[in-house]
Amino acid sequence: MRALRVVGLHEDGKSIVCEDPASRTRFLLPADERLRAAARGDITRLGQIEIELESQMRPREIQARIRAGESVEQVASSAGVTVQRVERFAYPVLLERSRTAELAQRAHPVREDGPDVQTLGEVVAHSFGQRGHDYSQATWDSWRGDDGKWVVVLSWKAGRSDNRAHWSFAPGAHGGTVQALDENAEVLLNPNAYRAPRTVRALDPGKEAVVQPTLDSVPEEPVAKVIDAPIAEPEEDAEPPLPADEPEEVAEPAPRAKGKKNHPIVPSWEDVLLGVRSQRG
Repeated sequence: MRALRVVGLHEDGKSIVCEDPASRTRFLLPADERLRAAARGDITRLGQIEIELESQMRPREIQARIRAGESVEQVASSAGVTVQRVERFAYPVLLERSRTAELAQRAHPVREDGPDVQTLGEVVAHSFGQRGHDYSQATWDSWRGDDGKWVVVLSWKAGRSDNRAHWSFAPGAHGGTVQALDENAEVLLNPNAYRAPRTVRALDPGKEAVVQPTLDSVPEEPVAKVIDAPIAEPEEDAEPPLPADEPEEVAEPAPRAKGKKNHPIVPSWEDVLLGVRSQRG
C-alpha cells in the first residue's frame, strides 16, 4: 500500500488534493463525512455511514412510509439505517400528520340526519367525562391510507387495556366531516351507548344476605294432597244423629226426698262430733 501526502484543498472547496511522493501522481479525495470521521478516529460513525450508503431506501420512500402511518423506529428497522437518518426526512411528514389530527378534532361527526353541530373533539370529551376517563391523557394521530383519504386515530388507556378508535376525515368547509370506522368510534359518538355500572356494596359479615326472588327461585304454593281412603258407611242398627238446629233435652236432676213429718232427723256424724244440735223440721 502506497502512502500519500496531503497537498491541499481543491479549488472547489469540497475535495482534498493528495500526492504520491514517489511518482508525483496527484489524487483527489472527497472531503465528506467519512473523511472527517476517519480523521477524528470515530469508528462508530464510520460504521453508521457504511450502513446508510448500503441502504436502498430513498428519502421519498421514507416520507411515504411515514405518511402511511409507520413510526420512525419501524422505518429505520426495516431500512437498516439509523433513526437519526430517518428523522431528518420524517420530520416534515410528522408535522403534517399532527396538523391533520388537530383539524379532524374540529370536524363534525356525520349523523343519520346530517353533520352534528358539535365537533369531534367536543363529543369525545363528553363521552370521556361520562366514563370517568382522563381526556388530557388521550393522544391523537393521523395517516393517509392507500386510497388517499386521511384516517384519524384516538389512543387512550383504561385500566390495563390500551384502546383505539378510528375515523375517516374529509377536510372541507366548516371544518370538514368525520365518520366512524370501528365499534369504539361509534360508541364514543353515541351519548346513549354508555350505562353507568352499578356499585357493589360489601355485606355486613354479621348479617345474612337478602336474596331477591327470581322466576326460578319463587317457591311453589302448597297443594293439598288427596288421601285415597275408604269412606266408612253407617251401621244399620245405629240411630240417626239429631238435627243440628234441635238441641238435645237435658234431664233435670231428681229432687231430694224430704223426711216425713213428726219423725226426727238422724244427726250426721259430723254434727255429733262438733256438738251441733240438729234442728227439727
